[in-house]
Amino acid sequence: MNADIKAVEATVRTYLDGLYEGNAEKLAHVFHPTSALTTAREDGTIQILLCDQWLELVRNRPSPQASGLQRDDHILTIDLVGPTLALVKVKCQMPPRYFTDLLSLLKIESRWQIVQKVFMTETVGA
Repeated sequence: MNADIKAVEATVRTYLDGLYEGNAEKLAHVFHPTSALTTAREDGTIQILLCDQWLELVRNRPSPQASGLQRDDHILTIDLVGPTLALVKVKCQMPPRYFTDLLSLLKIESRWQIVQKVFMTETVGA
């Protein structure tokens, strides 16, 4: 199981690197093509973005790195639920927005991939 925890951590670190760098190819590597990103909007409705839609947004926005934003992301927990399922909680930021992500990963063909991202955003000073 220790090797799986390390592999899950490496996948999530690639995810965090891709977010900070605005590198859609890194993100596409760790997300399963059928994955989705889900959040609750301020008006109480649910927003669901398919992975391809989100990657297009990443490609067309300035990255936190290019914008000179400080990098401050953390893996808070890794729960290896079983041999093919993990749940990871992370914190990351694009000030003034601060995110908490719950990432569901499955081991597919011997590789850990993010299959679902559920997240919340807090905006500070806006």
